[in-house]
Amino acid sequence: MSSNRQAGQASPWRAPALFCVIVALVILEGTTRNALFSGSWNTALGILNMGIISAITALGVNIIWGYAGLFNAGVVGFLALGGLAPVLISTQPVPGAWSAGGARMLAAMLMGLAVLALATWLWRRAGARRGIAVALILLAGFFAFRWLFDPAVMAIEANNAARAGNIGGLGLPVLLSWPVGGLLAAVAAWAVGKVALGLRSDYLAIATLGIGEIIVAVLKNEDWLARGVKNMTGIPRPVPYELDLQSNAEFAAEAARVGLPVAEAAGIWVKLGYTSLFTAVLLSLVLLAELALNSPWGRMMRAIRDNEVAAGAMGKNVTARHLQVFVLGCAVIGLSGAMMVTSDGLLNPTSFNPLRYTFLIWVMVIVGGSGNNWGTVLGALLIWFLWIKVEVWGPQLMAFLTMPLPAGAVKAHLLGSAAHMRFIAMGLVLLLVLRFAPRGLVPER
Repeated sequence: MSSNRQAGQASPWRAPALFCVIVALVILEGTTRNALFSGSWNTALGILNMGIISAITALGVNIIWGYAGLFNAGVVGFLALGGLAPVLISTQPVPGAWSAGGARMLAAMLMGLAVLALATWLWRRAGARRGIAVALILLAGFFAFRWLFDPAVMAIEANNAARAGNIGGLGLPVLLSWPVGGLLAAVAAWAVGKVALGLRSDYLAIATLGIGEIIVAVLKNEDWLARGVKNMTGIPRPVPYELDLQSNAEFAAEAARVGLPVAEAAGIWVKLGYTSLFTAVLLSLVLLAELALNSPWGRMMRAIRDNEVAAGAMGKNVTARHLQVFVLGCAVIGLSGAMMVTSDGLLNPTSFNPLRYTFLIWVMVIVGGSGNNWGTVLGALLIWFLWIKVEVWGPQLMAFLTMPLPAGAVKAHLLGSAAHMRFIAMGLVLLLVLRFAPRGLVPER
């Protein structure tokens, strides 16, 4: 990583101006009904809420890449792991699940951790034959783990298999699951980082890509955890339900007073509640990230990023600092995963695909400006808005471009392919930004 990532003297008005553009786009989406905008505040706030969650995910990637230059290609895995937290924390316990196999499952987990700890201790202390000793410990531990784990899984999944079949949650407030989501991702990141952070940047990318896919595969196949591909629905909310608002006489009267149908007003009210919560979390994270970036710790991280050899020669423990920032960034990503599942009220492991939750997040960071927290937030909001709207604008643009063509196979093919305009548009935006603003729209200071 070289020092040429440092920005030149960008205009101080660029970032406020670009944020004003995003605000204007959201207002147009909510107020104007034409070929470009829906004129629905429900749609506008839905786009804004998911944009804020994407901004938090991008902020986590920026901490890992922008601060330390580590290439994490497994964003989707840490996001999915954070999404598991609302299921385990806020859903109600499944009757009979713990008595069927909970204790045995817990014993299997504790034994697995004990085996790993013993193997690590032996590896550090034993002599010439430590490899054989560690291999024997791991082999014996694996069979013992499976002896405890497999019957527990079968018993839990057989418990009311049609409607549950999972271990269930703790029934605690859903907001508590957000930091727990970050904690789950941080623990996984620590384990991954201890193994993978010694690798070269390209090998680290391959390793994190594989780990991310493994995490998603576990969520899809381990039904006892969160019902796998059968999905978890009915995850509690931190805001009221629309139906409850619609049946509330006072709310219906207030909606009539402002001239809105009660169903539409309920949807807007719920989304505004999410917007308030998500904005508070985002601003808190940006504040903390800015304080960290401008602290001696942040300057040390950037020094390591720009020249690891020189930083190491100055006595800095490069690997330990990399592990530190990797865990912090993944915790933020996990937090965003918990927020996203809470917003959807649904955990669907098949929806976690790398294109949406890794590639697009990286586009947000690159377009906004890696190393700049506000730039990353701006990039996330802008790219997410385009990602949603291009799906509408693309077919209309293609219809306009093909108007001179006679009806036939070519025109039908072009119109039928318009759904792929979303990917073309993202590639075009990325190319334009890399050509004309290679450090991003709001570059690092």
